Amino acid sequence: MKQIENRDDVQLLVHRFYDKVRANPEIGSFFNETITDWSHHLEKLTDFWESNLLYAGSYRGRPGRTHIEVDYKYNHQIEAKHFGVWLNLWVNTLDEYFEGELAERAKFNARNMATNFQMKIFMARPKQ
Repeated sequence: MKQIENRDDVQLLVHRFYDKVRANPEIGSFFNETITDWSHHLEKLTDFWESNLLYAGSYRGRPGRTHIEVDYKYNHQIEAKHFGVWLNLWVNTLDEYFEGELAERAKFNARNMATNFQMKIFMARPKQ
């Protein structure tokens, strides 16, 4: 086991994690049917996590807005359980490859993001 130290480590984490996401029967379709350019997407997510963990990089984006758009695309079918699957895959991938302070920060930040994205999606849904 090693610590997350640089962009190469973040890239390994992101790539191995999304290998699992894409193969997952519960959440894979959300990603596989939405993302058309996986190389670009993985690079952008590596930028995001590099900025998030190493305070470096060049991430620019609005991930909350993107998750709301995906929820609309799927007729508001994204639920808390889907974020739970996503989070478990993230934690399992971290535990498989890394240890240490930044690995723990990545888990903590992902839990916060999952909660935040769930709330953004819920609040953006049409009122019934």
